[in-house]
Amino acid sequence: MSSTRRSVAEAAGLVWRAGPIRAVCYASVTLVQAGLPVAVAWLTKLVLDDLVRGAPLSELAVLLVPMVAVGAAMAVLPQLSAYLGAEMGRQVALRALDRLYVAVGRFIGLGPFENPAFLDRLRLATQGGQMARSLVNSAFDLTRTALTLGGFLASVVVISPPMAAVVLAAGVPALVAQLALARRRARMLWDTAPVQRREFFYSHLLSSVEAAKEVRLFGLGAFLRGRMLDARRSVNAAERDLDRKDLRTQTALELLGAVVAGAGLVWAVLAAKDGTITIGDVSMFIAAIAGLQGGLAALVGGIAGSLQWLLLFGHYAEIVHAEPDLPIAAHPAPARPLTTGVELRDVWFRYAADLPWVLRGVTLTIPYGQAVAVVGLNGAGKSTLAKLLCRFYDPERGSIHWDGVDLRDLEPSELRARLGAVFQDHMTYDFSARDNIAVGDLTALDDLDRIRAAAANAGVDEAIMNLPEGYDTALTRIFIMALKPSKPPPTGVVLSGGQWQRVALARAFLRDHADFMILDEPSSGLDPEAEHDVHLRMRRYRSDRTSLLISHRLNAVREADVIAVLVDGEVVELGGHEELMAAGGTYARMFRVQASGYQEHSPDVL
Repeated sequence: MSSTRRSVAEAAGLVWRAGPIRAVCYASVTLVQAGLPVAVAWLTKLVLDDLVRGAPLSELAVLLVPMVAVGAAMAVLPQLSAYLGAEMGRQVALRALDRLYVAVGRFIGLGPFENPAFLDRLRLATQGGQMARSLVNSAFDLTRTALTLGGFLASVVVISPPMAAVVLAAGVPALVAQLALARRRARMLWDTAPVQRREFFYSHLLSSVEAAKEVRLFGLGAFLRGRMLDARRSVNAAERDLDRKDLRTQTALELLGAVVAGAGLVWAVLAAKDGTITIGDVSMFIAAIAGLQGGLAALVGGIAGSLQWLLLFGHYAEIVHAEPDLPIAAHPAPARPLTTGVELRDVWFRYAADLPWVLRGVTLTIPYGQAVAVVGLNGAGKSTLAKLLCRFYDPERGSIHWDGVDLRDLEPSELRARLGAVFQDHMTYDFSARDNIAVGDLTALDDLDRIRAAAANAGVDEAIMNLPEGYDTALTRIFIMALKPSKPPPTGVVLSGGQWQRVALARAFLRDHADFMILDEPSSGLDPEAEHDVHLRMRRYRSDRTSLLISHRLNAVREADVIAVLVDGEVVELGGHEELMAAGGTYARMFRVQASGYQEHSPDVL
């Protein structure tokens, strides 16, 4: 129940923040609308009674004028209410979406995004945020229905208190049954969320350009389509089972309502025949019973629907109010410019308690102004080391220090502002060429000179300038980006892997204020000539910077000040290239194996 209350409070807060004046106007229109059907029923009763007793036209006019006014209001207010509700819904949905992803942005590390349960909750939270507009409109509709219902109930009480009690009692089982169905439906959505995410995954593979080559080459279409449809059938079966329960419940409730309405009608006719009530009372009673039954059905259905939306909205509230995934110091120290160096002290790390250790007691110093390389076979823990230095995770044991200050005691955003990086799995954004580089430092978004200088340093400026729209060319064929509205939208361009590598490098070069550069396999996928060029450019760029170079290509790191050899998460050798070659250990063996694949006099890449 506390989670439901929190969801209600969160939704109410969204409504108020979306526009208090709009909310007040919508509430006022709702209140007026609620009274109109009851007013029409009473005015009709009074008119009929006056007609039966032969009242003069002047007396009838006193009732007819307000009836016309009420009729006009009933014609106009629904349109105004619909407009206010739609506008309120749009603003609430916008704020909900913003608030959700502000909350997602508060997660410091990568852990939540590798957790299937979190991803399922995030998907439902996104739906819940989008449904916020429905929840808001439903709340106002419920208020209007409840007020109208109250008016009709009071009217029936005036005519026949026993009949009012019977109609009201008939609504209790309907409310209980509908609430139970709403809970089941919300639970079904949570239970089927993983299956629906898998369905989306398979549909994405069938329609994405990244997978298109292998899907067609290996003939995977029927295989993936079969798995997608199996996931959909599983969801359909769960929905079908719930719909059958809904059918049985709704049929029983409708029959109960018909019996109550029939009994009420018989009573009214007999009472009028006996002179117990007037013809106007009969008219009022019939309108009130219809209003009560319709109102009760709408109220019960609305409450059940709102409960379902609230339960779904609960996933939204869970994420919005979630604590950060990594601890933040109560009084974080400022991340000052690096002057001494970065130090790892007995660092142990694994991705989960039931998984093996990736790093085992790593101790390593990266002195200020020096280049330290980490080499090793695939799976040795090199890229994990880079992620820890960016504080995407925290060590399970040990610590990492920036000029002697534990990274956990620094403000994460300030720390990352002092880092530059090229990751092995760098992003290829479906943006323009300009934006693809500018994401490295958004302060340069409108500074084409800075962007071009970074691209030139990475050796990709000429290639971009030769694109159809230069730096405004969309590097995608998925979206149409009309960057110049005066022209038809140009066709996007897909870069080669080597060109994307240089764009990623330009992002790092754009962050020219960074104190510490992390280069994780920055030349993977490049041909030897391009690799040689890229490493020359990086060496010039990092000449006066502290840097960590991660690579399994040993010829690319031989001129680093210090080379650390990582084997199964442990530093087994440490020293310069010549020193490690003379030692004849793991590094020397790896280097000779790699060198044997090249000609004896191949050029150095550094």
